[in-house]
Amino acid sequence: MLVCLSRARQPRSLNLARVILQRKRSSIYSKPPKSKIGPGQSFFIMSLFAFALLTPAGWILHHIPEYRKRRQPPTT
Repeated sequence: MLVCLSRARQPRSLNLARVILQRKRSSIYSKPPKSKIGPGQSFFIMSLFAFALLTPAGWILHHIPEYRKRRQPPTT
């Protein structure tokens, strides 16, 4: 009896999987872009990205001497 129920349920789950895959694929576009991005725009965006990544690291490295001068908490 359980075998019959599991077989009856199987096509429905497969159909659901197909619907989910179809929804995911509908948001993917395979056409070329309508407007091309120039080298100036690419350079600007890449430099902003690099700045955003390197600024916190530079801040920490610049202030390492101040962090070392701080008074250490007493150990018990």
